[in-house]
Amino acid sequence: MNIQDLLKLAGVAIVVVGLALRLRTTLVVVVAALVTGLVAGLPLFSHEGFFQHLPYLTKPGQAGVINTLGKAFADNRLITLFIITLPAIGLAERYGLQEQSANLIRKIRAATVGRLQIVYQIFRVLHGFMGIRLNGHPSFVRPLIFPMSAGAAQSSDTDSIEKIKAANAAAENYGNFYGQNLSPAQAGVLLVYGVMQGLGLMVSVGDLVLYTIPIVAASIILAVIQFIRLDRALGKMAEAKR
Repeated sequence: MNIQDLLKLAGVAIVVVGLALRLRTTLVVVVAALVTGLVAGLPLFSHEGFFQHLPYLTKPGQAGVINTLGKAFADNRLITLFIITLPAIGLAERYGLQEQSANLIRKIRAATVGRLQIVYQIFRVLHGFMGIRLNGHPSFVRPLIFPMSAGAAQSSDTDSIEKIKAANAAAENYGNFYGQNLSPAQAGVLLVYGVMQGLGLMVSVGDLVLYTIPIVAASIILAVIQFIRLDRALGKMAEAKR
């Protein structure tokens, strides 16, 4: 690998450093994309358009980095539709959604933080299997799962709340990440299928879903162990506070 090839990996370094410094994710990714494209020899803009008379910014026959980013955003703009749900969620929270969720879970004696995470993870896996995409963190975790988990907790101190937040995020990520690969209609499965076909590896979408099943089962088993241990840890923390 020569120096030119190594320079093409500069975008990866920018992402790692930017996220480590907790800079804005969107800004970090866009800068990384611009640097990677320019290092790879792509022009900043496509030749057609206002900048075509500037040879140092455009090259005939090559798509510009800015144009490519814009096209990718336009092609995937439906992904941002979840923003429409945020005002409705905000109004529901304003009128007591979190309080009612916590009160509901307190009435279920068998409910614990860990058990709730297990149920929620399986719920997300089933949604992935059915090919339904949910924006879990803003739509479910924050307005529903977190207050229900806090209501089921035996302690409300800062350490317990932070552990509960981490468990909520884990249950969402486990269920969403692995569950979506159980549906042949999900974009992730189709992306893997397209890449493997491009590499000359003959595999069907059904095969990819089939090979995913043991991984999903393992993720659920490991999560069950994790959340049972969480219940024990929260129980010990509650006893220590008494």
